[in-house]
Amino acid sequence: MAFIGLDAEKYDRKYNDIDLFKRIYKYFRIYKRKIMIVVLLLTIASLIESFLPILITLALNSLQTGLNTQYLVTIIIISLFFNASSFIINYFQQINISKAIGNVILDIRKEANDSILEHDLSFFDKNPSGKIVSRINTDSQEFGRALELFMEVLSSVFIVIFYTFIMFFLNLFLSLIFMIMIPAFFIVAILFMKAARRRTLLGQRATASVNAFVKETYSGIQIAKTFSQEKKLFNRFDQVNQQSYKVNLKRAFLLNTIFPSLGFIQAFVLTLIIYFGGISFFEGSIPIGSLNLFIQGSWLLTFPIFSIASFWPQLQAGLASAERIFSLIDTNPKVIQIDNIKPKNFKGKIEFKDLTFEYEDNKKVFENFSLSIEPGESIAIVGHTGAGKSSLANLITRFYEFQSGDILVDGLSIRKYDLSEYRKKIGIISQTPFLWGDTIENNIRYCCKNASETDILDSLEKTGGSEWIDDLPNGLETNIRERGTLLSMGQRQLIVLARVLLENPSILILDEATASIDPFTETKIQEALEKVIKNRTSIIIAHRLSTIRHVDRIVVLKKGKIVEEGNHQFLMSKGGLYAKLYNTYFRHQSYEYLEKIKELK
Repeated sequence: MAFIGLDAEKYDRKYNDIDLFKRIYKYFRIYKRKIMIVVLLLTIASLIESFLPILITLALNSLQTGLNTQYLVTIIIISLFFNASSFIINYFQQINISKAIGNVILDIRKEANDSILEHDLSFFDKNPSGKIVSRINTDSQEFGRALELFMEVLSSVFIVIFYTFIMFFLNLFLSLIFMIMIPAFFIVAILFMKAARRRTLLGQRATASVNAFVKETYSGIQIAKTFSQEKKLFNRFDQVNQQSYKVNLKRAFLLNTIFPSLGFIQAFVLTLIIYFGGISFFEGSIPIGSLNLFIQGSWLLTFPIFSIASFWPQLQAGLASAERIFSLIDTNPKVIQIDNIKPKNFKGKIEFKDLTFEYEDNKKVFENFSLSIEPGESIAIVGHTGAGKSSLANLITRFYEFQSGDILVDGLSIRKYDLSEYRKKIGIISQTPFLWGDTIENNIRYCCKNASETDILDSLEKTGGSEWIDDLPNGLETNIRERGTLLSMGQRQLIVLARVLLENPSILILDEATASIDPFTETKIQEALEKVIKNRTSIIIAHRLSTIRHVDRIVVLKKGKIVEEGNHQFLMSKGGLYAKLYNTYFRHQSYEYLEKIKELK
């Protein structure tokens, strides 16, 4: 059966097992003290567990020769002591294993998260965030289970070595029969190994597809309800979920089949030991206690050998998870930084020099594009949809990497600036405001954690006033819910604007910041913006007349090229593309046009 959407991502890589082990070891090396404690406790616990059947053997052999009460009581007391010690040691052992594995998973998740944050927006355009989240959460948990299994195998190795030595000492013939089981176990395990890794990869991809679908569905739930598409969403989810069920069922079936297969071998070998051991007992060549030790030892050794043998297929599941996480970590960000110069303040001169940029191969947005913006100048970028207006904003803010040419800010390539410090000097206000499910105060303070309440109120005043805050249940402390759904679109944009102004950026970019708000709020924001952009380098991406009437220069784009530039009067007098745009989109917004309409009425 063919499965849909379970192909590897473009950034996926193949690692051989040796490289993966080396990589995993580097994480454990940091916690070598905890690992050494775990190994020591495992060794002690294994020895204690191994001695308990020996004590029973001694007791049985003593009963065969005659009852010795004192001897039996001594063995019972020692057994109780061993059991109590085993409980205490296992307690501390589990605590240290949990800490060691938990710390490794914590480090891997942190490294994966740090790697993701380094990527530009093109990475998120091509890779659904739900699948990325699945790698960090689900795959790291699967990897943690493999690590826990590895710890159990360490314990098993000690038991197998210890008991094998004792069994050979007691009876060579029965020991050789028992030894048949060990290579048989590993042959079965090796047969399962490759299939386990392949099915695990498919299972994790299927789970990631479910996570991605659920994330996308709930993000767009309002649209689905608007068009009454709940049933369609349910059917699509059912399809993705059923696929995940089938893929993971096959994986579970494979991993769970190994134990019955090993159990069949164990039953066969144990039957041989009981049969030949019984003959030896009746012939008097082996005491009853020693025969019991052989049978108990066979059972005792079965689980450790099970663990060791089944470890390889199940390890492949863990390695598949590690492979997916390391692929994510090792994906190189496309944003190129050649230096880490930390700017103090920008004067604000921006130069695009022979810039070439494309979102997808062979689909150029800009080719040999050049534009110069002076310090403190405000320019408006206008043009039809797809002209490249928002792409300019994305490139200045380093959300995407350009292919050739350069962008200079204050005479230096933006690739030379420390990325984090550079972005602090640039404020961008997009058309669709994004707010966290937190208080208004924390949303505004997001960029400046040490800002006081006075600073926050001051930044709100600069946006046109903060009176509307008083109408909310808890003022600045009001929790506005996920994405700010408690507020109107205009109120959300006011908070975003206040947040940007609080950071006091040297360069301000307005990507159609007032397109989604009501006229009254727009008027307030425009009045505030006129003060804010004064003496500050500002780039205004506009579709509305109100956002461009006070700028120093208007730049008209068409298919990634500058076709006109100048002020409003100059461009209108030319009668070119801007004049057509004005008469099509902007003219009806003007005060003169509205007054003329009133007169006609």
